[in-house]
Amino acid sequence: MDGARAGPHSGLMETFESLVRAEFRPKNTYLNTATSGLLPARTVTALREATELRAEGRPLDPLFENVEHARAAFARLAGVPVTRVAAGPSVAAQTGLIAAALPAGAEVLTAEDEFTSVVNPFHVRGDLKVRAVPLERLAESVRPGTALVAVSAAQSADGRIADLPALREAARTHGARTYVDFSQAAGWLPVDGDDHDYTVATTFKWLLGPHGAAFLVVPEDFGELTPLLAGWVAAERPWDSCYGPVAELAHSARRFDVSPGLFTYTGVYSSLTLLEELGVAAVHEHDLALADRFRRGLAGLGHEPLPAPGSAIVSVPGLGGRQPELSRAGIEVSNRAGNLRASFHLYNTAADVDRLLDVLAG
Repeated sequence: MDGARAGPHSGLMETFESLVRAEFRPKNTYLNTATSGLLPARTVTALREATELRAEGRPLDPLFENVEHARAAFARLAGVPVTRVAAGPSVAAQTGLIAAALPAGAEVLTAEDEFTSVVNPFHVRGDLKVRAVPLERLAESVRPGTALVAVSAAQSADGRIADLPALREAARTHGARTYVDFSQAAGWLPVDGDDHDYTVATTFKWLLGPHGAAFLVVPEDFGELTPLLAGWVAAERPWDSCYGPVAELAHSARRFDVSPGLFTYTGVYSSLTLLEELGVAAVHEHDLALADRFRRGLAGLGHEPLPAPGSAIVSVPGLGGRQPELSRAGIEVSNRAGNLRASFHLYNTAADVDRLLDVLAG
């Protein structure tokens, strides 16, 4: 990392940096966490041990236990009881549960150009009224008759952060439910699952886990959700519910679980332990400092990123076409709608930012 800064927090900084150095050794300048995060060394080890367990024919009990460890870790991150957290394979699948629960003709309010997994399940229903408005007008656009507002906490395309407090108040005023996707935020931006009716996050981006897992936080009373995908794992006593209809669904949000990818959740649990050790507040400070450094550097080069104050994601109009050139130079970023999207996370350094700026200037 950059080396410990002097001052009252220098000890904390040294601990942060030493933990990160022990877990990550990227071979390139990786500034693409908004697409997928890097796996910590401890997670790679956990995945290797899980595959060896399978290969050797040993009991899989530890892997099933890791699903529950991962669920509990995410519950702590979201600040909710573990009984409110369901485990599934993707955001789209979790959105599908929400969409299926709405009555015909219900109005769903979304942001324009919202990420597809957050909105498409509502469109394919065919009998819902889906209305999209600019992100900045989302709260003021909630109206009587709006059943649900679905939005990402941080926009995938450009990193803009939704005004969630304003949205929460508007939804309460008009009796609407809220569904917030933290996939581009959980891990660097604090999550408060109690602030929203439904909260979802995939784990392979800022939470540093493998692909194939997404957690859904539901209300204590489960809202209007029906466990449409319930199999044996959704039972109160799964191993007694392997044949025939499930006689008793889980008394917790586990009733909404889909049979879990055991390797994936083993990796997720390991990754979440690192984030807990570092603390989201420290990651938040680190990530934003790098994003702001990039924004200042862009100004010096005559480029203006899309407005996204307080975000770890920086999107620059007109530079997306340079993504292949940057990749050849060993710098990984994204091209999103013609914009160059750089995303900064705990394993990145000031040197990474400066290398990107140097190549852009070059």
